Formats: sequence, structure tokens, C-alpha cells
Amino acid sequence: MEEVKSEDTIGVEESAPVGGAAPESDPPADPATQLAAERDRLQQENADLNDRLLRRQAEFDNFRKRAERERFEMLEYASMEAVKAILPIVDDFQRALKIECADKEYVRGMEMIEQRLSESLKKLGLEPIEALGKIFDPNLHHAVSKMQSEEHQEEEIVEEYQKGYQFKERLLRPAMVKVAVRP
Repeated sequence: MEEVKSEDTIGVEESAPVGGAAPESDPPADPATQLAAERDRLQQENADLNDRLLRRQAEFDNFRKRAERERFEMLEYASMEAVKAILPIVDDFQRALKIECADKEYVRGMEMIEQRLSESLKKLGLEPIEALGKIFDPNLHHAVSKMQSEEHQEEEIVEEYQKGYQFKERLLRPAMVKVAVRP
């Protein structure tokens, strides 16, 4: 005798699970384990974001400090070029005062003008470099000639051709000098 299948069982295999899903090889994960893993991932992500934020804040703070320092230096040394342009006039006054003149009132007037100009430049930050009698320093002096001498120290400055200046402790113009050397 032949077995007859009912309409209810036609086309349905007995071994297939309901819903058509493949059989799971792992048991279902514990919800507490899943939450702990998610928490750990979020904590790591939060730590990474906090680290990036701190780095960006430090970079911005460094940028702000650098910009402020550059602005301060720009304001501090803004008049440096103007003072540098006036130095030839100061040199001319000093050379003119070395020349003998019969009119003492004229000489007195020139001395007063040179003195007021020098004082005004000093208030702005201009300082002359002392050279005569000092030991030659290549950071402050420019040696244009040498002179053999036994009565002076080695590399002592014996003559100053042009006065050197510093502006707010920065070299504006080196002094042009003659330096003694031992024979």
C-alpha cells in the first residue's frame, strides 16, 4: 500500500526549521556580555575623542600664544626701520660737529639739535654700541682694517669709523672699527 500525503504536508520537509533560518552554531549571546562590550567600545571612543579634543585645545593655545608673541614683537620693533632710516642723519650731525667753525652760536645750535635727536632716539630704544678700547666682538663690530700694535691688546678696537647701534637689544648696525693685532 502506498502512503498518501495530505495537503497540509505537501512540499514541506520535516527537517527545515520554522522561519527558514539556518541553524545557529553558537548559543545566543548573553545580553549582559553584549552591553559590556558596547560599553567598553563607547568608553574607548570617548577616550579617543577626549584625547583629540585636548590635543586640539593645546594646538590652539600654542597658536594663540605664538600669534600674540608675534604681534607684540611687531609692535615692539615697528619703529626699527624708521630709526634705521634716521641713522645717516645722526652720523651727519656727528661729522658736522667735528669740523671747526668760527660761529660759536651756530655750533651750539647744532650741538643742541644733535643732543635732542639722540635723546629722542634713545627713548625709542636706540642705544649706541661702545667700541673704542673694547675687545673686538664679531656680533657687535665690523672690522674694516687691522693695525699691528704692541701697545694695545690683541683684537682691541683702536679706532671707530662709524658708530654702531642696538635697537631694544637687537643689533641695528654694527660699529665699523680698526682692530689691533700683535706683530
